[in-house]
Amino acid sequence: QVQLVESGGGLVQAGGSLRLSCAASGRTFSRYRMGWFRQAPGKEREFVADISWSGGSISYGDSVKGRFTISRDNAKNTSYLQMNSLKPEDTAVYYCGVRTVVGGPYEYWGQGTQVTVSS
Repeated sequence: QVQLVESGGGLVQAGGSLRLSCAASGRTFSRYRMGWFRQAPGKEREFVADISWSGGSISYGDSVKGRFTISRDNAKNTSYLQMNSLKPEDTAVYYCGVRTVVGGPYEYWGQGTQVTVSS
């Protein structure tokens, strides 16, 4: 089984920055896509960003493009989400996920970390 643990969430003022980490264990992720999603109260889970195992393929949701940066360190089985220029609408629980099948759904999820952006 795969275990994912997010960290780095917290409270920040609008315009500030946070860096989230997702540490994976239980299996090797060097060739698996890793992603970040978020969910605000009363809203659907939203795609934020994901990255291929090599780092050569990266995608961002429109709402975060230009402000957030995803990266990964396969030696550490860890992905990162650098969040800059945070806005109150970025407030959500942020989840990391791992996808092991090309084009398939994200199969494994962490428990989430709360990000709150105050105005």
